[in-house]
Amino acid sequence: MRTCLESSVPPIYLDHAATTPVDPRVVEAMLPYVREGWGNPSSVYAHGRRARRALDDARDRVANVLGARASEIVFTGCGTESDNLAIKGAAMAARDLTGARHIVTTTVEHHAVLHTVEWLQRHLGFEATFVRVDGWGRVDPAAVADAVRDDTALVSVMLANNEVGTLQPVAEVVAAVKARNPRVLVHTDAVQAGGLIPLDVEALNVDLLALSGHKFYAPKGVGVLYARRGTPLLAQLSGGGQERGWRSGTENVPYVAGLAEAFDLAYADLEGRSAHATRLRDRLIHGVLEGVPDATLTGHPSERMPNSASFAIKGADGESLLLNLDQEGICASSGSACSAGSIEVSHVLRAMGVPDAIARGSLRLTTGSETTDADVDRLLAVLPGIVERVRSAVLTG
Repeated sequence: MRTCLESSVPPIYLDHAATTPVDPRVVEAMLPYVREGWGNPSSVYAHGRRARRALDDARDRVANVLGARASEIVFTGCGTESDNLAIKGAAMAARDLTGARHIVTTTVEHHAVLHTVEWLQRHLGFEATFVRVDGWGRVDPAAVADAVRDDTALVSVMLANNEVGTLQPVAEVVAAVKARNPRVLVHTDAVQAGGLIPLDVEALNVDLLALSGHKFYAPKGVGVLYARRGTPLLAQLSGGGQERGWRSGTENVPYVAGLAEAFDLAYADLEGRSAHATRLRDRLIHGVLEGVPDATLTGHPSERMPNSASFAIKGADGESLLLNLDQEGICASSGSACSAGSIEVSHVLRAMGVPDAIARGSLRLTTGSETTDADVDRLLAVLPGIVERVRSAVLTG
């Protein structure tokens, strides 16, 4: 079977929400710290000082984009680590300081958040409230605030959903939560939002914000946690006390330099990137809904990521759609996963009230800076036939 890399036509990549290619300019920014500037930034001699300057410069650049202080930026290994440090670190610190043992989050969070909250429940006796969302996957700020208790340590609400692209009203959530209990910390998983929508930590008013480099054309293996000054946070890695004691371990200077370069590039041309992504996203949405019978848009119709088009296709299953698209040289994604021969329905779609029979046909198409109109045309040309074949196989299987 041909794959999207072995097809006779050039591959079309429509899965930028999963990961992005590393921008060549980012590679160039990293190379000096691979070849010559490879010193340990904790060392006092020249090699170490050069690495420290690169680290400090990257911290300044990331902070500048976020509207934060450099001292509020912590470099991590990925978005998952950033979420873990934020949620475990803040919850455990609050427990030690005040005895708080309650967390509020939503039913549509990434597993980096949900599984971390569940870990705190299982191992440390925390209680958690999972606030429901509406049919578009959007949470009501008042419902989040209503879930806050006197012993709530942390609220975690993602900025952009990784499966359906819905944007959450995070600033409104923070305002409602702080009005209910000013001591409660608010964290947002902004991993999907990085590089495509404005990220101003003062406008959002969050205490903690997580990012991952590989979502905005930096390499995999580097992330960011913004932690507002004064936020109590218990480190999750013990060792040499790097990153002001919040994240021990020798910093990955080349990757941090790459992340800063990628972040700068994204926000230097945010309007252009967003406009390009939105135009192609809207073409995908219109074309799929027009060309594929019984296809439904999932996620909010307007409050959604600029690059995210997601659907539930009745009578199909996500894995079969992906395999057939792969044979046509098109890389896409599905919210459903195949496990032990059965289709596991997306927890996000289930939380949105999408019936399992329809949710099994989930399809996510996410554009990038290199996506073209020809790529969209190709997807729209082959998808109706693929859906028809997949549906026929389901009926005869």
